[in-house]
Amino acid sequence: MQRVLNVANRLPVTVGSSIKKSSGGLVAALEGVSNNNFRLQSIGWPGPVAEQDIERLRVELERDYHCIPVFLDDELVNGYYHGLSNSSLWPLLHYNRAYMNYRDQDWEAYRRANQLFADTILELADEDDLIWVHDYHLFLLPALLRAERPKLKIGFFLHTPFPSSEVIRCHPKRAEIIRGVLGADLIGFHTFGYLRHFRSSALQLLGLESDMTEIQVGNHRASLGIFPIGINSGSFSKQLASSAHEQKLDEFQRNWHGKRIVLSVERLDYSKGLLRRLEAIETYLERSPHRDEVVFVFVSVPTRGEVKEYQLLRERIEREVGRINGLYASVQNSPIHFIHQSIPFTDLCALYSIADVGLVTPLVDGMNLVAKEFLACQDDSAPGVLVLSEFAGAAQELVNAIIVNPYNKVEVANAIDQALSMGIEERLGRLHYMKERVMKYDADFWARSFIDELLQSEQLRKQPRDLLDDESAFTRSLSNGGKVAFFLDYDGTLREFEGKPDAASPTDELHAVLQALATIPADIYIISGRAGETLQQWLGDYPFTLIAEHGNRYLSAGATQWRRLNSETDFSWKEPVIEIFKLYEGSTPGSSIEEKYSSVVWHYRLADPVYGSWKANQLLSDMYSMLGNLPVEIHHGKRIVEASSMNVNKGRAVEHFVHACNYDAVLCAGDDQTDESMFRLPDKRLLSIKVGEGETEADYRVPGVEHFHQLLLRLVNRIQAIRNDGKEVGA
Repeated sequence: MQRVLNVANRLPVTVGSSIKKSSGGLVAALEGVSNNNFRLQSIGWPGPVAEQDIERLRVELERDYHCIPVFLDDELVNGYYHGLSNSSLWPLLHYNRAYMNYRDQDWEAYRRANQLFADTILELADEDDLIWVHDYHLFLLPALLRAERPKLKIGFFLHTPFPSSEVIRCHPKRAEIIRGVLGADLIGFHTFGYLRHFRSSALQLLGLESDMTEIQVGNHRASLGIFPIGINSGSFSKQLASSAHEQKLDEFQRNWHGKRIVLSVERLDYSKGLLRRLEAIETYLERSPHRDEVVFVFVSVPTRGEVKEYQLLRERIEREVGRINGLYASVQNSPIHFIHQSIPFTDLCALYSIADVGLVTPLVDGMNLVAKEFLACQDDSAPGVLVLSEFAGAAQELVNAIIVNPYNKVEVANAIDQALSMGIEERLGRLHYMKERVMKYDADFWARSFIDELLQSEQLRKQPRDLLDDESAFTRSLSNGGKVAFFLDYDGTLREFEGKPDAASPTDELHAVLQALATIPADIYIISGRAGETLQQWLGDYPFTLIAEHGNRYLSAGATQWRRLNSETDFSWKEPVIEIFKLYEGSTPGSSIEEKYSSVVWHYRLADPVYGSWKANQLLSDMYSMLGNLPVEIHHGKRIVEASSMNVNKGRAVEHFVHACNYDAVLCAGDDQTDESMFRLPDKRLLSIKVGEGETEADYRVPGVEHFHQLLLRLVNRIQAIRNDGKEVGA
């Protein structure tokens, strides 16, 4: 039976004078997983624990509840949980930039807490385990695990919204957050909108392009998926069939005899739009001649009472409730019943059942299970009507609700009136589809779907082999006494990209690597799309052959004159290409044109990445239409579109030199589509390396430029050892 390590900020138990199982849909959903061919073990913080009780609780939690505690001291909790998680991340995830309060010490606490979770998991996890990480408290955890154990199967699910890139980029640690999540094999969201925002943020902030549901990060691919969470439908069905429910329902019906009930149930949080909802209620009361017949039951569940913003919010809500009741109360009715406390499950189900309207209007919400719970408690005899904010994730599923803009108080007031006036047939028609979906696609379905997808994503993933796993064999194949050659791309392979291409001259680190390569008995070729003059200026002092413009010209080691590989190439196509490139340069701020001897390049590295990519695809379409009968190849590389002669590419250049020199072993390395012509050569002597993300036909992959430098230096040392001593250092 496969084990699932379920990792969340809090354990699914409450630790006090005794240990009790927590309630809630997530706990029940994961219990269902545990009964479905998986063995569940939970990892999380148990809450505040006295130091003398730690060891006893550790044993008891693991033995009796299958829980592994991560103990955090008060100072760490204050920075990690109250500080970074709730005062910094939560506001941004819910589009409240004004509430964000970031402190460096909170970030350090957050990083340390995530590392403590990682240490606990790494000590416990086997290679066959599934690791399922939950929510924004643990954004860094997937990457921490991936760095130490690359073969672990890791899933991450975000229970909140993920905001647009313009919002998340406000966080001082936005890049670290996204990199942390991208350590997972599968990243789950409630809606496609949240998934789209995450993809956009990975592009805008990290420059990571992606498919619709996959992002390549070095030698790791993260899949993205949509998994709308459901309720624990079984517990609601059981409660609705109980005698306790009938008794409580009868009690409420007597209390509010002759009244229409509009019910709101929310945690007290600024993301729930409680003040705006009160404005809409007041607007309804101002206009309705039936206001004495309507009672607004307002259940506000306490949360984060230690945070100042929440204390102020409660005070404002209580003042507004008092003011509105003072204006519109009568001898027959007090319009708003405000309840600031948690209520028992039996009472909650009875309130849902008796309500004529469920008013669920958050300003933003990851899903909002209140809407689904309300529907689960409706029956055909007196079905209630759901009024739902368009900014709740649930609005993507519950399409038969009355969907409203919670910022428009008149629209919400009209929706309340529409719901209260609606006939029985329309209410039933709206209810049936939504309730059927809520009961079918419940929390258990959500959990099983995510785990099944995590297993499938691992089984279907096929990556180029990791060179680090096979480095010794690779080195020996290059170093058995024959002629050896390296063909190395420059930009993105030997040198990191710069915003301006002219700024990408060799760094001190790259010079150290090149000097090391110059010491080994191998022919070194730098093969690039750059102009020959640039390569000569930067690299001309090394004993390397420089191949420019994707293979059009080359300068042999020690030579002074450039030579062309194909002297009969036709370049008459360049003029019309330049004209169309100029049109795109003018319509794409931040883009530019570079003309080379054998090619023309449109750069959009400084343009907005989303707009630039869209314009690049438009340009590609135009170029394919215009140049269909001309001997021209179009390359879409890293933030470039390049037109070059069909007779000029890196594959042809490598083929020429390998044949002319009769090498015994050849290493080719590159980072984008222009290098794939090398990787596709059907030559068994050739070993190819892809640097960075993206689909490839290369044999191996390394994550980035820095890793490739380290690899080259290791290979240099081993080749020298084998050639000089006949044995491999460190083997």
